[in-house]
Amino acid sequence: MSSPLNVRVTVLDAWDAIALELAASTTIGDVKRHALTAARVVADPAAFQVKFRGVELPDESRSLAEVSFPNGGALIVLRRRRRAVQ
Repeated sequence: MSSPLNVRVTVLDAWDAIALELAASTTIGDVKRHALTAARVVADPAAFQVKFRGVELPDESRSLAEVSFPNGGALIVLRRRRRAVQ
């Protein structure tokens, strides 16, 4: 059994940096849901995208191991569409 990965996730809606300890087999979609819950963002997770090293990870069924995510690496969760400034 491999040791868990330390994952830093910045949720831009809340401007929160969330520290998670997850298995390498955790899917990108699950990481997104954990981060949104921890940041207390109440919205449909489908309205958000996940970026790693500036590139969107469109297939959220892939695991952290499948995307070669490094221990201590960082992800960004942000809305797919920007909200209008009022």
